Amino acid sequence: MKISFELAAEARNDEGKGASRRLRHAGRVPAILYGGKDQPQSLSFNHEKLLTLIENEKFYSTIVGINVGGKVHPVVVKDLQMHPAKNQVLHLDLQRVLDNEKIRLRLPIHFKGESVAPGVKTQGGIVSHRLADIEVQCLAKDLPEELVLDLSEMKLNDTKYVSDISLPAGVVATLVVQGKDQVVVSIHSPRAEEPEAAPTAEAAAPAADAKKEEAKKEPAKK
Repeated sequence: MKISFELAAEARNDEGKGASRRLRHAGRVPAILYGGKDQPQSLSFNHEKLLTLIENEKFYSTIVGINVGGKVHPVVVKDLQMHPAKNQVLHLDLQRVLDNEKIRLRLPIHFKGESVAPGVKTQGGIVSHRLADIEVQCLAKDLPEELVLDLSEMKLNDTKYVSDISLPAGVVATLVVQGKDQVVVSIHSPRAEEPEAAPTAEAAAPAADAKKEEAKKEPAKK
């Protein structure tokens, strides 16, 4: 299987919120590795090195090699928790990848041909993206590097669904398997701006009454 990134990790035995807090203060990120036939294993990563990887979308959609004591474990990222106010990773969940077991992973959709689509170029339509990624199921060896959806032939009012995304052999979209095919992208006419409605008699009446009351309060001019 192809490994896109490799990251060193340290095994840890301490558990609990206090231990995790101490790790973060020391510039480490607590993590858990699970899956396969082995027991879950607690790990920690260098925070600064991890930050350099999480900006890359492929970190979440490809196989990552975790080096623990010289042994590289192929894994996929299942969850990454960030601090709500800081650029800080709080926790990382990783799942072991086995050659003979299917994995489920969310992959980003890359759209091409949007600007040359007849619905946009000649018919003045607007592209509406409904989904940015989908979950796929496959063996690690079949995991595609990217998903591409071609919009170059789309006309006004055309719609493409998850089932329209071309997938390699051995790869299926979870939504399609579940019978929940969804809209990914469509081209529609731009909505004309509605003119601002003139105030009705009922709406204007309170304003007129208020002006009358203000006039009564003003002292008469001599």
